[in-house]
Amino acid sequence: MPKSDSQIQKDVLAELEYEPSVRASNIGVEVNDGIVTLAGHVDSYAEKWHAEKAAQRVKGVKGVAVEMDVKLPGNNKRTDADIARAVKNTLEWNVYIPNDPLKVMVEDGWVTLTGEVPWEYQRRLAASSIRYLTGVTGVSNQLVLKPKPTAAAVKADIEASLKRRAIQDANAIKVEVHDHDVILSGKAHSIAEKDLIHHSAWSSPGVWKVIDDVRV
Repeated sequence: MPKSDSQIQKDVLAELEYEPSVRASNIGVEVNDGIVTLAGHVDSYAEKWHAEKAAQRVKGVKGVAVEMDVKLPGNNKRTDADIARAVKNTLEWNVYIPNDPLKVMVEDGWVTLTGEVPWEYQRRLAASSIRYLTGVTGVSNQLVLKPKPTAAAVKADIEASLKRRAIQDANAIKVEVHDHDVILSGKAHSIAEKDLIHHSAWSSPGVWKVIDDVRV
């Protein structure tokens, strides 16, 4: 039997009380046909995010409308320029995020991220890593995934790299690409050249695995 709206409201309030990163007393909960509306004031964007996630965890909730305002305590207020610098520093210090192509815009504490990243986990990590910064009132994650290179593009990229790196007989190296896997075969003139061929394959964007059958 489906939960009633009143039962869902009680469960959401209980879940908010159970969530240590949320001050439940500042948040009002209304439920209509399984849709939960959270209203009130919170001290940080992180608290707002955790409140939303807490409501989503409750069985019977069909959706969550967030109408909470982030009102930063006086000593936590920072200029948009300060927040932008903090965001950029955080992204630059995270070794898993390619921060060079990312752009940061801050307006009234609300951070907007734009740019391209190769992987979905990097897109999520960029947003989650700045969620807890002082002064942030919200995050719009507008990062998009780079188009995956085709097998033909990966093959051409590797072959061009072999020629560019002065492999003695680049045409003697056969390059096959299946999805994200590269298979190398042929004959190299030395161990050093074989290593260079292997490195050329790994350096191509979109490569997940290299099978090295090159002989010396």
